[in-house]
Amino acid sequence: MNETLKIVLEVAAWLLAGFVAFHFYKAGSFKLTSPIEKLVEAGMGWVTKIPASLVRVVALLELLGALGIILAPAAVEFLGFGWAANWALAAAAGLSLTMMVAITMHQARKELKYTWKANFSLLIPSLALLLIYAAVL
Repeated sequence: MNETLKIVLEVAAWLLAGFVAFHFYKAGSFKLTSPIEKLVEAGMGWVTKIPASLVRVVALLELLGALGIILAPAAVEFLGFGWAANWALAAAAGLSLTMMVAITMHQARKELKYTWKANFSLLIPSLALLLIYAAVL
């Protein structure tokens, strides 16, 4: 790969990772620490249809993904831990999958017309990040 292209992709990856990590960390923290009633008030009606423990698992996965897309590439880049590249790929793939499931769920609940902007604004950068990580890590 051309060295200039690699640098551009790495910068793009850090920018995308920051954006995606911020939003998933914020969402995961909210889902993990808020009472179910507060989540419903915030427009997350789906939380009443599944066990509260599953809502908390989703929150933990979002938090782990957010940390993974930042810490794993940092470990590769700054500490030379080549094995951490697989964790970065797994984190980006997991967050992308999370958004695919969210879109499917919202479509099934006839909510996608209200949530599509938020859903796709996280799915597209998550997928782009996954592709960039696959190319440069």
